[in-house]
Amino acid sequence: MSVSIFDSFLTTSDMIAVFDDAAIVQAMFRFEEALAQAQADEGMMEQSAARAIAGVCNAQLYDIPAIISAGRRAGSLAIPLVKELTKTVALYDAEAAGKVHWGGTSQDVIDTAMVLATRDALQLLDDGLHDLTGHLLELAERHLATPVLARTLMQPAQVTSFGFKLTGWLAPLVRARLRLREGASRALQLQLGGAVGTLAVMGEQGPAVAGRVAAALKLKVADAAWHTQRDEWVRLGLEVAVLSGSLGKLATDLSLMAQGEIAELAEPSGNGRGGSSAMPHKRNPVSAMIALAAATRTPQHAAALLASMGQQHERGLGNWQAELAEWPGLFLSAHGALQALNDAFAGLRIDSARMLRNIDALQGLVFAEAASAYLAAAIGKQAAHTLLEKMTGEALASDRHLADVLEEAVRRDDTLRAHVDTAHLRSLFDPVAATAPAHRLAQQQLQSLRGDIASLNQK
Repeated sequence: MSVSIFDSFLTTSDMIAVFDDAAIVQAMFRFEEALAQAQADEGMMEQSAARAIAGVCNAQLYDIPAIISAGRRAGSLAIPLVKELTKTVALYDAEAAGKVHWGGTSQDVIDTAMVLATRDALQLLDDGLHDLTGHLLELAERHLATPVLARTLMQPAQVTSFGFKLTGWLAPLVRARLRLREGASRALQLQLGGAVGTLAVMGEQGPAVAGRVAAALKLKVADAAWHTQRDEWVRLGLEVAVLSGSLGKLATDLSLMAQGEIAELAEPSGNGRGGSSAMPHKRNPVSAMIALAAATRTPQHAAALLASMGQQHERGLGNWQAELAEWPGLFLSAHGALQALNDAFAGLRIDSARMLRNIDALQGLVFAEAASAYLAAAIGKQAAHTLLEKMTGEALASDRHLADVLEEAVRRDDTLRAHVDTAHLRSLFDPVAATAPAHRLAQQQLQSLRGDIASLNQK
């Protein structure tokens, strides 16, 4: 598989190698080798024939660009591949050449090759999730009591715990890792059905051959050929798409918190990372950028998979081919995003002092709800709400802290003075104390997530 310079910029060399042309062709040869050996073991050909076939199932022996070009004319990459394999086997054993690809069909070869490549791709994603969830878990536990602004509709809302925010980033990634493994256990299965999915050429020996091929390739034996029944396969692809979406959510928050005016987080810098060709002061969040690019591109890949499911009868015309072309893009984007965010979180700078300054700069307004709830016990909910609306306006107009304005209001009002403990009222404006509800919830969730991560890491 060749990728453009811009695709390469957004992914990793490891994932490119998984879906590289030579890797897919070699996976197709692995299928042909396993098929021949299984048929020999079932007595359907001589062991010497299977050895002759296996001896030339090496992608390095073939002109891969020529096979790809011929595949375009033939309508399937497998057709010229099998033709070239047959010709090469015939150079050493003419009788064995007649047994190449016996009982299989083009889609068997290609789908199984894609399953083998996808298994490697999923391992890369799992490794990346292992690292990123580890970073997030450690940071979340460290920052359970670190106050930070929670923002709703892009505006300051209340004080929360940065550990709570990190836990919110962590949880969907742990779920993604679990769902990908579950999806893989169902979707990574052998494709072997022959011309119309019935294994007709191999007769009663077909199921036994399928079992042997699956065992050789360490794949699940499918209940039946899934040539045009793509539900489990597409579900797996959609789980990769959801992962990219979750990474995009994390990257969005990271990029917003790294804005110069906010400056609560910063990606690692140095060695030209995040620089600008024109502005020396810039520190661009390049990891967030790559993850956001992945999240932006992924919906189109996912939609194409869903659109390709209406495949005709026993072999799809155009839609299966579209699915094959879209499939690698999901993994290229997801792994690029994962690697980029792992780079960011391995050296993320967290400015907790700036988080406090951003809270303080809002003159206590983000504590208005807590103050209103406390004052409601003295003057009723509606009256307290009305009072806080008035006092927040006064605080803004006079450029004063809301706590000071409220204390003055309490001193001026006999009812409030009789029922309000000003020391307690002042305590409601303590940013660290305000993290307590988020701290408790995050701590509970982290306990469960820690167990899930430990279980995933053992498998």
